[in-house]
Amino acid sequence: MRLGVLDVGSNTVHLLVVDAHPGARPLPAHSHKADLRLAQLLDPAGAIGPDGVDRLVATVRDAVEAAEDKGVEEVLPFATSAVREASNADEVLARVRDETGVDLKVLSGEEEAKLTFLAVRRWFGWSAGKLLVLDIGGGSLEIAYGIDEEPDAAVSLPLGAGRLTAAWLRQDPPDPSDVRALRRHARAQIARTVGEFTRFGNPDHVVATSKTFKQLARLAGAARSAEGLYVQRELKRKSLEDWVPQLAAMTEQERAVLPGVSEGRAGQLLAGALVAEGAMDLFGVETLEICPWALREGVILRRLDHLPAS
Repeated sequence: MRLGVLDVGSNTVHLLVVDAHPGARPLPAHSHKADLRLAQLLDPAGAIGPDGVDRLVATVRDAVEAAEDKGVEEVLPFATSAVREASNADEVLARVRDETGVDLKVLSGEEEAKLTFLAVRRWFGWSAGKLLVLDIGGGSLEIAYGIDEEPDAAVSLPLGAGRLTAAWLRQDPPDPSDVRALRRHARAQIARTVGEFTRFGNPDHVVATSKTFKQLARLAGAARSAEGLYVQRELKRKSLEDWVPQLAAMTEQERAVLPGVSEGRAGQLLAGALVAEGAMDLFGVETLEICPWALREGVILRRLDHLPAS
């Protein structure tokens, strides 16, 4: 069957259309994406403002039309931290439902971490052993650890690249004191969770997902996306540590011309790099591998698990 997963994230609204059936890997057929930056559209009271809600409704409507055009039989719609934490979340969800017919399921941070972990486990298989999975989104950082398809530990921290950029790095280029303050803040948040994971022992394989990690790996010399999904891509902590001060000294425009960095994500890259560096350091990770599958694929795989075998 042809499935669509509609991901209303903190940075983008992304419709991924796949051809799938139980027991087979989902094959991407179409991608429809719009940058909304909902995490940066919150007002001082923590609500998504009228303009943001209008844009969200219009974007979801466009995605529904794209899904219909591509022959999608079922759309799996969900929202993550930007909507989850908005003070007017119920109002936003009601408007989207009333005006588009889409009933967005709001995932908890723990659910995000678990579904991303499932996708990573399926990608690497059982031979990868105990996995530690890191995922930096626009609004949150997810961390999960385990040896099965259900992680033994899963947490979500408010350390998304978009959220932190809006709150801590308001100047361009950023003030060095703001960079240092954000570094301390991120590391303190991550450090509180380390013991929850280290009690299970060292992982056999450390994996990262998300656009932030992919761009950081590309900066550090990993293969371009054009070279395909199956090329192994790694990020070494030493390379990341070398890049962080360089990113901190650049303007957003200067970062946008770096290899693999998209213009829309350039402003968030430093905050994402600080979180990634902190996580790798505090968890004692020298090298991690990039996984092309993440939350959207996890949602699809979970749905396929509940379809009857043909």
